[in-house]
Amino acid sequence: MRFHRRRAMRYYVVILARFINTMTIHVIGLGVSQQAVLTANAMGALKQAEVIIGSPRQVETIFNIAVDPIASPISNQAAKGQKFIALPKLNELKTLLTDLANKQVCILASGDPLYFGIGRWLGKHATEELYFYPGVSSIQAACHKLGISLQDCDAISLHGRPVETLRSLIRHNQTLVILTDKHSQPKRLAQECFDMGYHDAKITVCEDLGYDKEQVRSFSIEDLLRDLPIIDFSELQVSIIETGISEIMPQFPGFNDELFITGKAAGKGLISKREVRLAVLSLLQPSRGDVAWDVGAGCGGIAVEWAYWNKAGQVYAIEHNDQRFDCLQQNTQRFGVVDNLKPIQGRAPQVLDSLPQANKVFIGGSDGEMSELLAFCWMQLPINGVLVVSAVMENSKQQLLSFRDELLTVGNANIETSQIAISRGEELAGQLVYRPNLAVTLFRFEKTPACENKEL
Repeated sequence: MRFHRRRAMRYYVVILARFINTMTIHVIGLGVSQQAVLTANAMGALKQAEVIIGSPRQVETIFNIAVDPIASPISNQAAKGQKFIALPKLNELKTLLTDLANKQVCILASGDPLYFGIGRWLGKHATEELYFYPGVSSIQAACHKLGISLQDCDAISLHGRPVETLRSLIRHNQTLVILTDKHSQPKRLAQECFDMGYHDAKITVCEDLGYDKEQVRSFSIEDLLRDLPIIDFSELQVSIIETGISEIMPQFPGFNDELFITGKAAGKGLISKREVRLAVLSLLQPSRGDVAWDVGAGCGGIAVEWAYWNKAGQVYAIEHNDQRFDCLQQNTQRFGVVDNLKPIQGRAPQVLDSLPQANKVFIGGSDGEMSELLAFCWMQLPINGVLVVSAVMENSKQQLLSFRDELLTVGNANIETSQIAISRGEELAGQLVYRPNLAVTLFRFEKTPACENKEL
């Protein structure tokens, strides 16, 4: 009997704790309209809310649709005790939600909360129970205004992101729908298009969609870059770029060596050549969610392409030489991989201790510390992690062979190796000749379960 009472007591304590700690947040998409367009469920959640969080503009869209008259956002108070709170910065929102524990909370969102909206952040950071009510997004509204099928375009957000990110996302003959902010206004987008060689691109700006003052205007790059007349745009806008063709930006893996800044003549300097770069990336198999290290990144040939083609991974590029590190930073900006490529200046392996654990590692330069780097990078790799290493000098090759032998002794690492010897065609005295580059030896080591808890 005593045992059953204890079980019952624990059950009621758990249930009570759930009621005490549970907070429900209703995230309501308001659609694209001067007055919010809500479903019956969204309307019900709004009417029951004790606290409504949103911007003044968002609050104005629900001003006339609550059962009880909602006071002006300036007064911060509604008729039946509903309270309005201006949406704070995201780094302050978590604290605010903690302070509102046990309240019925509605957070207002523009359009669809889970399509470049606040819903993603809440899903990652909020511990409360979440309910979402989608509205039509401004991206949808802009496409419908222009008769563009959503499956035929690519949507991105530059809101709160560096404008240079556009360089890693734009492609030939693309329709690109962009959520913008004060730093990514149409003239700045036009400048980016021009710098990337998309001189014939057209930019359509959809302003104040769903409002009385809505307007849709199309411009050439030349129109927007003219000094006069100055064109004013609303802060509430979506821009659509129809790109055309560029002779500069790459469209497929294997960037021309000449595109990289190296501090030397075009195509020269310390970068992995295109053929080797493609082989390395093939061995690494970049995947969504990767945390990657490029050790001895030089001017960034591998790291830039790695980040460019895998937006959903993070690449840390480590280089200690001042001049090469400067080129690495310039190439990060040039190709727009500013979100997911992090240049790190320092000497490996010492600087690696401060980085997140990697599941993919490339060692392109060891500066005489190959053995230490191999041991360090291998030890930190998780099971199924991959280590790819390139070597040109005989001393480095011998250290790689010794490392291979040690792994074979420990047991069951998946290992493959190859040599790449490239000869490129050039003109000499009016004749075609092939000039050989130094052969590059590549090793790929994949960590298997049999290697777990071993010394190597």
